[in-house]
Amino acid sequence: MNMPRIALIAHDHRKDIIVALAREFRPLLAQCRLCATGTTGGRIAAEASLDVERLLCGPMGGDLQIGARLAMGEIDIVIFLRDPMTPQPHEPDINALVRACDVHDVPCATNESTARLLLRQLATDLQRAAIPPLP
Repeated sequence: MNMPRIALIAHDHRKDIIVALAREFRPLLAQCRLCATGTTGGRIAAEASLDVERLLCGPMGGDLQIGARLAMGEIDIVIFLRDPMTPQPHEPDINALVRACDVHDVPCATNESTARLLLRQLATDLQRAAIPPLP
C-alpha cells in the first residue's frame, strides 16, 4: 500500500479535537503524507510533532487548495472537523470541498466519531498490507 495522503482541516471550535486525534493516532499519521489548512496544520505540527504541509488558512483559500488536490487524485482521505453551530464566511468553499469528496469518492469525516472510524480502518489496512501472505 502506498503512503496514504490525508488532508486535515478543522474550524476554530474543533481545532483542539483534531490536535487530540493527531496525538492519539500519531504512530499512524507519521506513516502518512499530511497536508492541512494553515492554523490547523501549524497546531498539529507543533502539538503532535507531525510533519504537515501547511496550505493557506480556510477563509483565504486553503479549503479550495485541498479541493484542487483532491480533484487531481492527490488526496486519499479528508478529515474536516466542521463546526455546524457557527456560521462560516467561506461556507461556499466548505460545501465545494465536501461535494468534491462525494464526486471523487474520497472518504470525508466531518465529525470526531467518523474521523476515528476512518483512522482505525486505515490503521487496520496498513497493518494487513505489512503482513506478508502465507505461502
